Amino acid sequence: MTRLFSLLAFAIFISLGSESLAQVPLPSTSSGSDTAEMATTVPEDITTDEINSMVARMSDDEVRSLLLYQLDAVAAKNETVTPTLSTSERVAKLWTAFTTPTVDAVKKLPVVGPKIGEAFSNFSASYGGGGAVMTMLGLIALVIAIALGVEFAVRAWLARSSSVTAQDSTETGLREAVVFLLKRFMREIFGLVVFYVVIRTLGRTVLSPQQLAFAGPFVLNLIWLPRLTGACSRFILAPHRSDLRLVNVNDQWAKFLHRNIIGLFFLAGFTLFFTGFSNSNGVPTSETRIGFWLDSLVYVYIIFIALTAREGLIDLMRGTDPDRTVADETFAKFYPYFAVGVAVATWVLVSTLIGLQQISALVHGAHYLTMFLLLMAPVIDTAIRGLVRHVVPPMRGEGPAAEGAYLSTKRSLVRIGRVIAAGIIIVMIANAWDFSVGALMREGVGIADNVFGFLMTAVVGYVAYEGVSLWINSRLAAEFTALGMSEEEADAEMGGASGSRLSTVLPLMLLTARIAIIVVFGLLAIGNLGIDITPLLAGAGVIGLAIGFGAQKLVSDIVSGVFFLVDDAFRTGEYVEIDGTMGAVEKISIRSMQLRHHRGAVHTIPYGEIPKLTNYSRDWVIMKLKFTVPFDTNPNQIKKIFKKIGQEMLEDPLFKDDFLQPFKSQGVFDIDDVGMVIRGKFMAKPGKQFMIRKEIFNKIKAAFAEAGIDFARREVRVALSDTDNHEDLSEQQQAAIMGAAAATASQQEEAPAAAPKGPD
Repeated sequence: MTRLFSLLAFAIFISLGSESLAQVPLPSTSSGSDTAEMATTVPEDITTDEINSMVARMSDDEVRSLLLYQLDAVAAKNETVTPTLSTSERVAKLWTAFTTPTVDAVKKLPVVGPKIGEAFSNFSASYGGGGAVMTMLGLIALVIAIALGVEFAVRAWLARSSSVTAQDSTETGLREAVVFLLKRFMREIFGLVVFYVVIRTLGRTVLSPQQLAFAGPFVLNLIWLPRLTGACSRFILAPHRSDLRLVNVNDQWAKFLHRNIIGLFFLAGFTLFFTGFSNSNGVPTSETRIGFWLDSLVYVYIIFIALTAREGLIDLMRGTDPDRTVADETFAKFYPYFAVGVAVATWVLVSTLIGLQQISALVHGAHYLTMFLLLMAPVIDTAIRGLVRHVVPPMRGEGPAAEGAYLSTKRSLVRIGRVIAAGIIIVMIANAWDFSVGALMREGVGIADNVFGFLMTAVVGYVAYEGVSLWINSRLAAEFTALGMSEEEADAEMGGASGSRLSTVLPLMLLTARIAIIVVFGLLAIGNLGIDITPLLAGAGVIGLAIGFGAQKLVSDIVSGVFFLVDDAFRTGEYVEIDGTMGAVEKISIRSMQLRHHRGAVHTIPYGEIPKLTNYSRDWVIMKLKFTVPFDTNPNQIKKIFKKIGQEMLEDPLFKDDFLQPFKSQGVFDIDDVGMVIRGKFMAKPGKQFMIRKEIFNKIKAAFAEAGIDFARREVRVALSDTDNHEDLSEQQQAAIMGAAAATASQQEEAPAAAPKGPD
C-alpha cells in the first residue's frame, strides 16, 4: 500500500507537466524528507525505468513532500499579480482614455487630407490605375441600375395586383390604415430583397472578388441600409399620407423627421464604409482619426434633429391615448433632451473605448445599434400604449368602478408590454456587444449569471403579478357594472343594489395573489443571487408562530371572515345589521368589514366580533306602506286607487324591471282614534324599493287629492252643551276652551305608546 501511494503521488506529479519536471529538485535519499535541502535535479532525458527506480527508493513522506513542493512552485509560477487601483486612479485612467482620442484627432487634423489622398491612390493602384477603377465603377453602376430596374418592375406589378393602392385607399380607420401601410411596407421590403438578390447574382457574375470586396460594403452601407430605413420610416410616419399616419405628429414634422432619419442612417453607413475603405487601402484610421470625426458628426446630427424637431417629437411621444398618465406626459416633454443625452453618452462611451483600445465591437457598429435601440425605446412605449388603446375592449357598464377597472386593465397591458419590450432590447444590446445571454444561461456560473437569474426571476414574477391583476380586474369590470349607489339612491335609508359574490371575493383574491407572488418570486430572486434563503424561511416560520400565539384575536378574525365569505353571508353593497349596527357593506378586508350608515357614518367591525348578521338586501325586499284616512272613507275606493297605481308603475319603463310583485292594497290594517289605517305593499329588488316608495307616495297624494280624500290628522274636539250659544262665547271662554284642547293634545303626545296591534 505504501509503494502504491508513492506511485500514485508521483503519477499526479508527472501529470503536472514534463517541462516543469526537468527543473524540480528531488529529495536526496540520504537526507530524509527535508525538502529544503533537495539538491538532486531530474535530468531532461530521464526514462520511465529511471523514474520507477527513483520512486522505488523514495518513501511516502518524500513523495508527499515532493508533490507539495511542486504544487507550490507551479502556483508561484502561474500567479499573476494584478495591481489594485484606487478609485481616483481608476477615474484618472478613464479620463485619460476618454480625452486621448479627441486630443489625438485634433493633432492629426493636418494630415487628414494627405492621408485620404494616399488611401485613394493606393486604391487606384491596387485596381490597376484610373482607367481600371472607372471601369469597375461603371460596372458597379450598371449592376445597381439593373437591380433597381428589376426591383421597381416587381414593386409596380405588386402595386397593380394589390387590392389597396395609394390612390384608391380612402378609408381612415385604424385597421384600414394599418393594412394599407403594411402592404406598402411589405412591397418595399420585398423589393429590397429582390434588389439584393439581383445585385448579388450579377455582381458575382460581372465583378471579380477584389471588386466585390469594395462593392459589397458600398452597396450595403450607402444604398441598402438608407433605403431600408426609409421604408421603416414611411410605415411609421407616413410623411405624405396624414390620414393614414400611425403616430401623433403633423405633416411638417413628419416630413422633417423622415428626411433626416434617412440622412442620419446614410451618415452612419458612410462612416462604417469609409473607415473600412481607409483601413483596407493602407491608411489605418488611427493615422487620421477620420472615423472619430465622422462618428462624432453622427451624434451632432442626432442632437440637431432632437432640438430642431422638439415640438414634433413631444407630440409623437405624447401619443393619442386620452388616458395617459402624468409620467407619460412628463417623459414626452423630456424626450428630446433624452435623445440628446443618449447621443452624448454614446459619444463618451465610444471615445473611452477607443482610448482603452477596445474597438472590436465598434467596428461592427455595436454603438450605433445600442444608440438606435435606446432612442427607439420611448417610441416603442408610445406604440404599445396606442396598440393597447385599440386592443382593449370598450368599457363595460358605467360609473367609477367600471371606469377604474377599465383603466387598470389598460395599464396592466401597457406594463406587460413594456417589460417584454425592455427584455428584447436588453438582449439585442447584449448580443451587439458580444455578450451572449444564451451562453450565460447554458454556463450558469459566476456573478453575471446570478444577476441575470435574479433579473429573469424578477421579470417573470412581475409578469405573473400583472397577469393576475389583469385577469381579476377584467372580471371585476363586468361584476362592478351594477355595483354602487346612484345619485338618486344616495338618500336611501338602507343602501343600494348589492354586488355579486365574485365582486365581493375577487378583491380579496387579488390582494392574496399579489402578496403570494411577491413573497414567492422575491425569495426565488434572492436565492438566484447566491444568498441562502433557508434562514429567511426559518425566520418567517418563527415570526408566523409568534403571530399565532400573540395575535390569536387576529387569527380569529381572519378565520371568521373566511367562513362568512364561504357562507356568502354578505356582499359588497348589501345593507346588513350587526348587533344593532346597520349600514351598507362598503369594503371588506382580510380582518374586518366596513359598514356605511345611510347618514354617512362608517363602522369598522372585525369578523370575530360578529355574533349575528342580518341581511336586508338578499334576493328580494317587501315594502309595506301605511296611510291614515278619515273614518268615513270608502276602503274599496282606496283599494281601486292602489291597484291602478300598481298597474301604472308596472308600465313605467323606469320601474317595471325593479318590481317582483306589484303594489296593491292590503285593506284596513288598524283603526285608531284618528281614523282608519290602510296598508299597501309591494315586492322589489333590493336597493330599488326606496325610489319606488317615493314615486308611490307622490302618486297616492295626487290620486287622493283628485278623489277628494283627505289624510286623517290628529285633532281635539270640544263638546259644548246644547244650551250654550256658541256664537256668544266671550274671548275668555274661547281662550279657556283652546287651552284645554291644547293641554289634551299635549297629554296624548306624551302618553306611552299602545301595545302592539299585530305584526307589521
